[in-house]
Amino acid sequence: MGVRDIGPHRASLLLRVKEEVVKQINAGFLEVYNYSEWVANIVLVEKKNGRVRVCVDYRDLNKASPKDNFPLPHIDVLVDNTARHAQFSFMDGFSGYNQIRMAEEDKIKTTFTTMRGNFC
Repeated sequence: MGVRDIGPHRASLLLRVKEEVVKQINAGFLEVYNYSEWVANIVLVEKKNGRVRVCVDYRDLNKASPKDNFPLPHIDVLVDNTARHAQFSFMDGFSGYNQIRMAEEDKIKTTFTTMRGNFC
């Protein structure tokens, strides 16, 4: 099916997926991966500003992953621990979710598919 066959709105979504994949490859976050036992689908989420965020649906991977017990602290404890400080700072990195190191052998589990191929 060609781009002309799918309508202008869908064509713009496919272009957005392509742009995001190219951006992530150029940043060194993604690579082409043709064969994997794990393949997830992409999900497009419309933002409040009308732009589209490209996400990957890892629910099946999450179901198959071991469950670790890392309880989150209660919000009251977090507030109490920060209340005595006069200054706070925040950092926001480029595609912050890609800043977490992953074992090389686990990368293939993050493979997702698009009309342009599989990437991890």
